[in-house]
Amino acid sequence: MINIILLSFMALTVFVLVRLQNLFAVVMLGGIYSLLAASLFVVLDAVDVAFTEAAVGAGISTVLALGALALTTSQEKENIRKPLYTALIVFVALVTGAALIYGSLDMPQYGDPSAPIHQHVADRYLADGQRETGVPNIVTAVLASYRGFDTLGEVMVIFTAGIGVLLAFSAAKRRSPGKDVSDSGEGGA
Repeated sequence: MINIILLSFMALTVFVLVRLQNLFAVVMLGGIYSLLAASLFVVLDAVDVAFTEAAVGAGISTVLALGALALTTSQEKENIRKPLYTALIVFVALVTGAALIYGSLDMPQYGDPSAPIHQHVADRYLADGQRETGVPNIVTAVLASYRGFDTLGEVMVIFTAGIGVLLAFSAAKRRSPGKDVSDSGEGGA
């Protein structure tokens, strides 16, 4: 029941989000959506993913988007879209949604102990993880030892994105040293 409630709130958030023109409200609703997603991950017993979603999705992303709004305007520019363009957007969204649904049809049932994910290395990690890595927490052992290079790659992606955002912010500040970017009418979304 809680899954249905959370998914309903998420759907409602997205519906309201796409209808808004105030970009500050869009950023705030994006943060709320991330918190709802983190709550759903907690309910699904993926606490590590929930923590990451809350920190990155609701925390850092919201702060960076607010920083971007400080350098631009808070209202979306009126964009007159041609009907063909709008139809193309809807078509691509429907095809993508259909492909995602089709791709999920032969997935095993949630929690199925005979699912392929449960037949791989999880038993070995649980049985030998502490002995092989010296780390008592199995999640930490998997992320830091067994999949250390993967985790390092993920950290590098986040680091690179952060540096890119900081460089973009500093470039915007250098372009307009004496005047506020939001007053110049530049950079609206």
